Amino acid sequence: MREVSFIKQNKEKWLSFERAVFNNDFEDTDELASQYIHLINDLAYAQTYYPKSKVIIYLNQLAAKAFQKIYKTKRQDTNRIVGFWKTEIPLICYQYRKFIYVAFIIFFAFTFIGVISAANDGEFVRSILGDNYVNMSLENIEKGDPVAVYKSGSNWGGFIAITINNLKVGIIAFVLGVFLGIGTLYIMFNNCIMLGSFQYFFYEKGVFWESVRGIWIHGSMEIFAIVIEAAAGLILGASILFPATHSRYTSLKMGAKTGIKILISTFPFTFAAGFLEGFVTRYSNVMPHWLSVGIILITLSIISYYYLIYPYALQRQITKTPFPVPNHS
Repeated sequence: MREVSFIKQNKEKWLSFERAVFNNDFEDTDELASQYIHLINDLAYAQTYYPKSKVIIYLNQLAAKAFQKIYKTKRQDTNRIVGFWKTEIPLICYQYRKFIYVAFIIFFAFTFIGVISAANDGEFVRSILGDNYVNMSLENIEKGDPVAVYKSGSNWGGFIAITINNLKVGIIAFVLGVFLGIGTLYIMFNNCIMLGSFQYFFYEKGVFWESVRGIWIHGSMEIFAIVIEAAAGLILGASILFPATHSRYTSLKMGAKTGIKILISTFPFTFAAGFLEGFVTRYSNVMPHWLSVGIILITLSIISYYYLIYPYALQRQITKTPFPVPNHS
C-alpha cells in the first residue's frame, strides 16, 4: 500500500484516538486496549514499509500518550507519584526531546558568548557580576580559596536560600515562555552569560580547576535543571506559535500542562543541588580530588540519564510490550 493511501485510510482513526486520549474519553479499558493495539499495529506497519516517514514520529508520540493513560488506569499502579516520575515524565521528555536538545544548544551558545565576551573585554565580568562580587572573589583567590563565597552563612540557611532562588529562576524561565518563548530565552541569556564570564574569570586568574571542583559539585544538577526548565518554557511558547491541528487555546492548554509537569519534575534535582551547595560545596577545597570529581560525575550522570537516556529506553520498551489485558475477575 502506498504511504498516502495508508495515511488516508487510518487518519480519522488516529485523530479520534488522539482526541479520546487527550479528553480521557473512554468508556472502559477494553476500548482503550483495542484502539491501542490497532495503533501499535499501524506503527509497526509504518516502521516496516515507510521507515523514513514522519508518520512514524506521530504514531510514536500518540503511543506514548496512550501508554501514559494506560499506566494511570491500571489497577496495580496505585502510586501516582511514582508513576509520574517513573513513566509519565520520561515519556513526555521523549516526545518533546527536540525542545530539550534545542535548550541545550542555546545554553552552550549563550555560555560561549559569555566566555568570549569576558576574554575580549577586561571589564565585562565586572559589568555582569558587579564590582563587589569580583573584588570579593579576588580576595578569596589571594587567600587560596577561590570559591570561599559558598562558605558564607550556615548550612541550613544557605541550603534554603539557594533552593528558593533556584526554584524561582526555574519557574520564571518557564512562565515567561508564554511570551512566545522570548522570555525564556532572555532568562537563559542572562544566566548563561553570567556562567560563562564567571568561569572565564577563574580561568584567567589561574584557578579554573579549583573553581570547577567547587562550582560544579552542585552546579551539575542546578544548571542541568535550569536547561530542562527552559525547555518547558520553549514548549509553552511553541504551543502558541504552532497549534498544529488544535485551536490556539487548546494548544496553549496542552503546552502549559506539559510544561508544568516537566517543571515539577526538576524540583527534586533543584533541592538536591541546593543541599549540595549548602552542605558539601563549602568543603571542596579540603576534600580529596577524587571525591569532588566523583560527586560531579555521579550527579551529572543521574540527571543526564533521567532526562536524556531513560526516556529512549522506556519508549523502546513501549513499542515492544503488548498492551496489558484487563483483568475482570
